[in-house]
Amino acid sequence: MAGLTAMEMQVAGSFAPAVVPHGELRLLTRAEVAEPAFIAAWERLAAYAGEPNPFFEPWFLLPALAQWGESGRVVTKAWFVGGQLAGLLPVVRTAAYYGHVITHATGWLHANAFCGAPLILAGYEDAFWRDMLAHFDHSARRALFWHLPKLPADGPANAALERVLASQGTRAHYRVAEERRALLCGATTAADYLEAAMSAKKRKELRRQHTRLAEEGALSFERIEGDEALAEWIAEFLVLEAAGWKGAGGSAVASAPDTRALFTEALTGAAAAGRLERLALRLDGRAIAMLVNFVTPPGAFSFKTAFDEAYARFSPGMLLQIENLALLERDDVEWADSCAVEGHPMIERLWRDKRRMVSRNVAIGGPIRRGLFRLLMAYETRSRKPERTSTT
Repeated sequence: MAGLTAMEMQVAGSFAPAVVPHGELRLLTRAEVAEPAFIAAWERLAAYAGEPNPFFEPWFLLPALAQWGESGRVVTKAWFVGGQLAGLLPVVRTAAYYGHVITHATGWLHANAFCGAPLILAGYEDAFWRDMLAHFDHSARRALFWHLPKLPADGPANAALERVLASQGTRAHYRVAEERRALLCGATTAADYLEAAMSAKKRKELRRQHTRLAEEGALSFERIEGDEALAEWIAEFLVLEAAGWKGAGGSAVASAPDTRALFTEALTGAAAAGRLERLALRLDGRAIAMLVNFVTPPGAFSFKTAFDEAYARFSPGMLLQIENLALLERDDVEWADSCAVEGHPMIERLWRDKRRMVSRNVAIGGPIRRGLFRLLMAYETRSRKPERTSTT
């Protein structure tokens, strides 16, 4: 463990101090987070975070901030303990709230970011939330509340937040949204998982489709983890996705210059950071299904996938996902998040478990602001069963 700081040695040894001292919260601009010294500290934080989130690592967040950060007035809140970066969360103050106009502070996500968990040094989660809540109490400005989107419900960050909120008995809070998306996990082989996940009849049908597809030409599968021919691979993916229904609907990555730039820069950065895995199913050398994984041990995130709709009768996307079950056999991966919408018709036929994501609202500021927040909470939770409403 040579070269590690005292805090990182604590994490590596699976212990943290019983009481973490108050840290220092700094509000950083896009230019400040792009400084090499800060990026180095940021990368160390990501390596020792209690919960992985690729969307807040430098190689993904920096290009996202370059595209939308300044127009959205995004501020990166960096939390330091003993001079070391121990927590990070991009935040924006906005009036856009689920179709309504309500000024609030929120963890910043965009349409291509699928997890809102802050990066927090393992074992320091409670102290992070304690200091962040204190910050918003003293610097609420015009925000009525703090919104935290897409937190993994069973992750250490959300568990710590619940502990801190429970200890602050007068602070109201509630879950404003919840989703359950497909999750891949289990100590098993890819073959055994497939057998348990799908009926013999369906597996036979997939074998038949694979055989029929192979009759169309030379069928091959590729898995790449480095940056080999990356620019060409990215260009091929963009064309493949844009040729399908996403392109027709204007939601393909290549449909807008900003999402194209994000995709290109994020994959390039992920490859440099050792976080990228690319899969492709090829027919006569041409990709008919492609998939991007971000590998962030102990988890992985399935970022984007595309397939050639001309071959839909052969289910190339599903055939590629069967190859993707090899994630189960990696020593550094315990689970994989599909990042898919709840009820996705393809991936939920194969990935049997669920990852529950919650979005929370938390009261901040003084008595008047908190009183107004309680009115909003009463309105938004009026039809829920008591056990689904978290209030104190």
